[in-house]
Amino acid sequence: MNIPLQLHPTMWMTQIADPGAFQDLLKSAQTGLDAFALKVGDAEVKFDPMVMAQLQGDYLKQFTSLWQELASDKTPVLEDNRFASQEWQSNKLHAFTAAAYLLNARFLQSMVDAVQAPAKVKQRIQFAVQQTVDAMSPANFFATNPEVHKKVIETKGESLTKGINHLLADMRKGRISQSDESAFEVGKNLATTEGAVVFENDLFQLIQYRPQTETVYQKPLLLVPPCINKYYILDLQPQNSVVRHLVELGHTVFLVSWRNPDAAMAKTTWDDYVDQGVIEAVHIVQKISGQKQINAFGFCVGGTLISSALAVMYARGEKPIASLTLLTALLDFEDTGILDVFIDENHVRMREETLGRGGLMMGRDMASVFSILRPNDLVWNYVKANYLKGEAPAPFDLLYWNADSTNMAGPMYAWYLRNTYLENKLKQPGALTIAGEAVDLGAIDAPTFIYGSREDHIVPWTSAFASMRLLNPKKPERNRFVLGASGHIAGVINPPAKKKRSYWVSDKPLTDAEAWLESATEQPGSWWGEWADFLEKHAGKQVKAPAQYGNETYMPIEPAPGRYVKAKA
Repeated sequence: MNIPLQLHPTMWMTQIADPGAFQDLLKSAQTGLDAFALKVGDAEVKFDPMVMAQLQGDYLKQFTSLWQELASDKTPVLEDNRFASQEWQSNKLHAFTAAAYLLNARFLQSMVDAVQAPAKVKQRIQFAVQQTVDAMSPANFFATNPEVHKKVIETKGESLTKGINHLLADMRKGRISQSDESAFEVGKNLATTEGAVVFENDLFQLIQYRPQTETVYQKPLLLVPPCINKYYILDLQPQNSVVRHLVELGHTVFLVSWRNPDAAMAKTTWDDYVDQGVIEAVHIVQKISGQKQINAFGFCVGGTLISSALAVMYARGEKPIASLTLLTALLDFEDTGILDVFIDENHVRMREETLGRGGLMMGRDMASVFSILRPNDLVWNYVKANYLKGEAPAPFDLLYWNADSTNMAGPMYAWYLRNTYLENKLKQPGALTIAGEAVDLGAIDAPTFIYGSREDHIVPWTSAFASMRLLNPKKPERNRFVLGASGHIAGVINPPAKKKRSYWVSDKPLTDAEAWLESATEQPGSWWGEWADFLEKHAGKQVKAPAQYGNETYMPIEPAPGRYVKAKA
């Protein structure tokens, strides 16, 4: 079956010149519809011929109307941010090129919607089509982007030279630059909250931060960030640092800084991360603080790790926490959003065969995966600006962090893929043995604060909410869920001083996400205040702030941020 209009911009220009050829192409596409079907793996993909005929008829009408606008000297209306500049709007030929592209994009999406296939197969078709459509935007090509033409003329060709230089520099780096990386340095203007490393092993360094108040809450707070990213997303610059905010509120904060895996960690397992990583960190914080119970925190994969570790500890008869905080974390992997397109038995088996017994999942490969989840924002936007227009990217701390990638130990990664994303065993009591213990998340006995971001494409908010059914199953009133605006990172890093965004709260102990949302009320600003109130209830009384880091057993090793976070992938 033929697609009515080819996606490449140069084809559109040919068809603009000969609309009759385009109509012949449409007619040829209507042949063979009765038997149109194909195989994707073991699944059959079909199209209803009547639906396809209707789609093609609608498409022909819309393209004819678009052609008539051009012939009558009208400029098409473009409702897409990629074509919002005056250069697209004021030139009817360029406007037509963009309008034809958008029409094709809608047609292809309609085709995907009409596909009769299993849900996962349809999701993958949708992803592949969307990637192709985004890549083929005329804004991404020198020949068809009028903004680029104007820039070349205004700079007398200098923008073209700069663009080529930017491209060559990024080819050497092996990735697209999204920020002015010369503007930042970890320990200099990122990760600057004062503290010291008080313990280290082959997996992590434990940082203790200096109190910012004369008195502190008795029970310390341990932060476990994801091991697939560097911890300083929680300590960017002073004005948007989670860590600084917490110490200014009077909490004694400890943080796990994961080592960036190298060849020496090629055989490290999930059990190692749980037992020698998180559980070790909990025990050391207990010893330094003198508290049997501490407050625990996990962000993203760090939330999965801390929950796994706590399930192991409770299975061993320990009760180490007064409260648990989970931010954009998955415990129930039933719905993993767009990431599900990468997960099936064949893919997981391939990773097990190549990495399961040893090796590294390289950070640049993981970073590329996350970038193509939002290609217009994280790929094509920078292709246009950096290479076609010759503009240097602006300094942006969050995007600098995003590019500062980490490797993953192969055995740990392969275990994680199979047991969570593929088989979703963590939520099943006793289905997994971790660090020698059959784990049950329901045995974690502590009040829990759960946060999800409404526009999160990595951890859908309903999946973050699903932890409400797994934790404290007999006492759901001990769980509190807060829903924030924006996405996976921007929703979390939302300091109150900026007075940005909003969040939703409900006092009803519901375990159904949609019912919870119906009962929730929207509040302006940052959700951090809700979290601060939760922590205060479980942090104990106020005591004199410690005068030094660590104790006689765990002495300071080096100042924060430590060596591990500075290691490059």
